[in-house]
Amino acid sequence: MELKEYKSYKEDEILPLYKAVGWRAYTENREALCRGFEHSLLVLAAYEKEELLGVIRAVGDGFTIVFIQDILVYPDRQRQGIGTALLKALLERYPQVRQIELTTDNTPNTMAFYQSMGFQEFSEIGCCGFMK
Repeated sequence: MELKEYKSYKEDEILPLYKAVGWRAYTENREALCRGFEHSLLVLAAYEKEELLGVIRAVGDGFTIVFIQDILVYPDRQRQGIGTALLKALLERYPQVRQIELTTDNTPNTMAFYQSMGFQEFSEIGCCGFMK
């Protein structure tokens, strides 16, 4: 597996990944997805030869805050270390950033994954989050 920066949006490569994980809000608004990629702070992609396995996409300023907007791996390739490698690579890019945040599904598997990577729920650090 090779990780590399994903510099130019390729709809024919990205849309199938978002569809495979069931993220319909993204696939139903292709223009927004494209713009989101174009305006991201960083996008990293995992490949095996020329096959896309997964991506991680971050937004923010890269100095005081990084928000992990998306982390996706094809369902048949999950639990093989791809998501871990993507997340570690992103975290290594921003060691000086105090706030690295994400929002995720509240399921045992996702919670365990992010906790194993050193993330804490906001409530564990005396904070709360809001969304509109």
